[in-house]
Amino acid sequence: MDTKGRLVAGSHNRNEFVLINADEVGRVTSVKELSGQICQICGDEIEITVDGEPFVACNECAFPICRPCYEYERREGNQACPQCKTRYKRIKGSPRVDGDEDEEGFDDLDNEFDLANYSGRDPHNVADMAFSSRLNIGRGPSNASGFATPSEVDAAALNPEIPLLTFGQEDDGISADKHALIIPPFMNRTKRVHPMPFSDTASQVSLPPRPMDPKKDLAVYGYGTVAWKDRMEEWRKRQNDKLQMVKHEGGGHNDGDVDDPDMPKMDEGRQPLSRKLPISSSKINPYRMVILIRMVILGLFFHYRILHPVNDAYALWLISVICEIWFAVSWIFDQFPKWFPIERETYLDRLSLRYEKEGKASELAPIDVFVSTVDPLKEPPLITANTVLSILAVDYPVDKVACYVSDDGAAMLTFEALSETSEFARKWVPFCKKFNIEPRAPEWYFAEKVDYLKDKVHPSFVRERRAMKREYEDFKVRINGLVTMAQKVPEEGWTMQDGTPWPGNDVRDHPGMIQVFLGNNGVHDIEGNELPRLVYVSREKRPGFDHHKKAGAMNSLIRVSAVISNAPYMLNVDCDHYINNSKALRESMCFMMDPTSGKKICYVQFPQRFDGIDRHDRYSNRNVVFFDINMKGLDGIQGPIYVGTGCVFRRQALYGYDAPTKKKPPGKTCNCLPKWFCCCLSSRKKKGKGKSKEKTSKSNKKNKETSPQIHALENIEEGIEGIDSEKSSLMPQIKFEKKFGQSPVFIASTLLEDGGVPPGATSASLLKEAIHVISCGYEDKTEWGKEVGWIYGSVTEDILTGFKMHCHGWRSVYCIPKRAAFKGSAPINLSDRLHQVLRWALGSVEILLSRHCPIWYGYGCGLKPLERFSYINSVVYPLTSVPLVAYCTLPAVCLLTGKFIVPEISNYASILFMLMFLSIAVTSILEIQWGGVGIDDLWRNEQFWVIGGVSAHLFALFQGLLKVLAGVNTNFTVTSKGGDDGDFAELYIFKWTTLLIPPLTLLIINIIGVIVGISDAISNGYESWGPLFGRLFFAIWVILHLYPFLKGMMGKQSGVPTILIVWSILLASIFSLLWVRVNPFLDRGGIVLEVCGLDCD
Repeated sequence: MDTKGRLVAGSHNRNEFVLINADEVGRVTSVKELSGQICQICGDEIEITVDGEPFVACNECAFPICRPCYEYERREGNQACPQCKTRYKRIKGSPRVDGDEDEEGFDDLDNEFDLANYSGRDPHNVADMAFSSRLNIGRGPSNASGFATPSEVDAAALNPEIPLLTFGQEDDGISADKHALIIPPFMNRTKRVHPMPFSDTASQVSLPPRPMDPKKDLAVYGYGTVAWKDRMEEWRKRQNDKLQMVKHEGGGHNDGDVDDPDMPKMDEGRQPLSRKLPISSSKINPYRMVILIRMVILGLFFHYRILHPVNDAYALWLISVICEIWFAVSWIFDQFPKWFPIERETYLDRLSLRYEKEGKASELAPIDVFVSTVDPLKEPPLITANTVLSILAVDYPVDKVACYVSDDGAAMLTFEALSETSEFARKWVPFCKKFNIEPRAPEWYFAEKVDYLKDKVHPSFVRERRAMKREYEDFKVRINGLVTMAQKVPEEGWTMQDGTPWPGNDVRDHPGMIQVFLGNNGVHDIEGNELPRLVYVSREKRPGFDHHKKAGAMNSLIRVSAVISNAPYMLNVDCDHYINNSKALRESMCFMMDPTSGKKICYVQFPQRFDGIDRHDRYSNRNVVFFDINMKGLDGIQGPIYVGTGCVFRRQALYGYDAPTKKKPPGKTCNCLPKWFCCCLSSRKKKGKGKSKEKTSKSNKKNKETSPQIHALENIEEGIEGIDSEKSSLMPQIKFEKKFGQSPVFIASTLLEDGGVPPGATSASLLKEAIHVISCGYEDKTEWGKEVGWIYGSVTEDILTGFKMHCHGWRSVYCIPKRAAFKGSAPINLSDRLHQVLRWALGSVEILLSRHCPIWYGYGCGLKPLERFSYINSVVYPLTSVPLVAYCTLPAVCLLTGKFIVPEISNYASILFMLMFLSIAVTSILEIQWGGVGIDDLWRNEQFWVIGGVSAHLFALFQGLLKVLAGVNTNFTVTSKGGDDGDFAELYIFKWTTLLIPPLTLLIINIIGVIVGISDAISNGYESWGPLFGRLFFAIWVILHLYPFLKGMMGKQSGVPTILIVWSILLASIFSLLWVRVNPFLDRGGIVLEVCGLDCD
């Protein structure tokens, strides 16, 4: 059954499978797997170790050589890697050599002094390999490259004890009775090809052995002479020329030279694909010292505060001390994860040299891109279309990219908009790649106020750009027309072009739907080139099922993509986050595909950058402090937390597998003791280790029984069709089904670590299975949302998902390219911004009250302590709202009552307070210095921390408690995305929300407190001004932090809801009247009033 690109809708539970007509054609094709490595010295295939990994001789650069060449290089050679020149370390099973360091935890005494395995090997064959390694040349079969095999060499003609020095260059000045002999290494038997040319007659004439005088200079024998140096320089020049040819020409007409065995293997393609850039010690060391000094000052400060209570205002003093202690604890949780900040640098040219060769298929790993959307009226289809277009035009092989759009609202508007997008992509994608434009989202490309002719030399660019802009304007008209039509829903529901009712007319009760718009072998662009795959997915929804919101939609995309394309890596972006840097996928692959460190990376997180924000960023939408300071600090520990978008995942990590374990370093041994003594010592070690191993094995068994994410990999009962039995034998079939669900095709895909579709699968069977895996009951009685995929239990599924992966021992990476990888739109007005923060804080409260809380979950696994500190801080920060509201209320109370939270300040107390404020200021300045953040960004972040803390965080705390304790569920509001109402048109507009009441109330009572305090000081004379300054400073601190709120309200009074002003004034009035009732205007110790004694009657 061929779908012919039609919309596929169905329900596995109801046994429905419907094909609906459409225009485009798309098929599913498999992905080629990567091949193994070849030794660059002898040409043999590198063996696989007992752990299933290729043999790695050098842990620094992973230069591929086989074990025999490694053994000889250590025993007879210079004991260093031919590429990076790092000295080889001893690997288990290899004998010791002179110069090996003592290594702990390495029990291999049986092989340490055993050279018997190498006595039978032809020494000249190994010498030949060592010689090739020193000269940086490769080798292939003898009949192909002219290299002699061991069988072709006459062993009798060579003495293994003869040093090979001049290679046929004899010296007549040395008599025959001297110390060493000089002979040519290979004669008469082979067509040996050396990088250094020598006479053919010398290689064919048998020369008698000649001695060498050790007292003479080596230049006499050919070493160090000018001619020898010239020959070496000439050879190096040829090597560099061939390397440049590979870099720039890719072989071209001279392909034979590219495959030359003399081709240099130590080029940039063999170097690491990324590197760490630690923060300069001149910046980070003072920062650490100030943090430690601030800790000491905090201790002295609390010592003074606790030992000096305010007796006449004991309640105020106690509340202030409790709040300050909580603020200090929160600061510690926030500060110490910044102890090891780092930056990273990627090398895209090395990635291309390693995995992309001219004339050959690209070996870059495939990537599936997930775009999620819910309501097209709140998330405009034009924004989603731009995101999809930027993905389809990304600078990556088209057959390696597949874009999946999840429509969780089953809206026909989204479907039709995606159909229009796929048609416009046929024109947009070739235009982007032809002229290499940035960004590749047309809305933002054409809106850029820059010189678009800069660096553009193609004569037809201006003409084609104007034509493309007209095409895009027409495209926008069509999309906006669809949006206008969608405003009025017909009574009978929507109908498709062929008269078929739209399957998603009932949003809460509809079958699963899949439409392949574009594919590798489907519709081509206008220039005849292939386009990346584009797939529309809407999972099945039925009443009575918990669909788990965005996390459930993402898990459906994981499964459907595994069935259709099964790329080993996945990128997820929100519908309003377009790819701003077309090389973003390559940036992530520099980490994921790095042969030395990529295997343990679960995801690469990019920072979020935003468009359409005012220059002053009044509501801290950019969140620069978090993305440029906190995340850099986490990257130096175990990696950044997952923030929900702009993240490239390793599929195997999302499947709940543990990170690959790191091999133990070789142990320290010595070669100065006799072998019998070492054997006795090893037997004692083994006996001593036996008990410890039993204990550790018992503890490991307990851990495995208690942690549900670790499965026993034994007792295979059934295999899976189309998959190697050795791989499928890792876990019984029944355990696969309990973990991943009852889809044999999906289970088979989980065993393919490098991706690809199982062999023998047809497009019809795959699409039918894809409908199965997005059915609403597929996850029942499985580990989806518990240990596999995006984790359920919180509206902020991103934090929980990243936390679980870090608990499995994985690490993440933070990548900040020079050009921002992704850009999105942020909430325009304060009300939407507070609702966004409310959703984040509510998710943190849900995690705090769940079993996955980082305070008590995940001990004994791979989570590092400072990383745990960060996760604890990310879930407890809503609790700060209670002490923050109390602390912001204290200034008004102090001004209205005439009391204060601090007693009369002594000289010692003054010094402590000054040191405290000074340490806070110096810490902020140093963070600005190493983080590259502006002081205005830091101040805006502090301001919105107070605004959000006294509003959204407070409401989230109460909503979370109601949800967990009383079962009252709350639905978060999807924040509106960018609109077309002009630049910053809605910046000051307030939409009615109860979140605005607390900050406005605090603002009014503190202003009233300042007025009352100043009036009271004026009436009581000069002596009352001294104590007033402390209270005024406290109140002005609160007002300044709420200033963006006040400025926004004063900027557009017409936009402020009347009910908001009424409620705020009412609460402020009630509070003021309450103060008058509790503490009326009484005598404050001023003029003594006495009865005058006169009878006024």
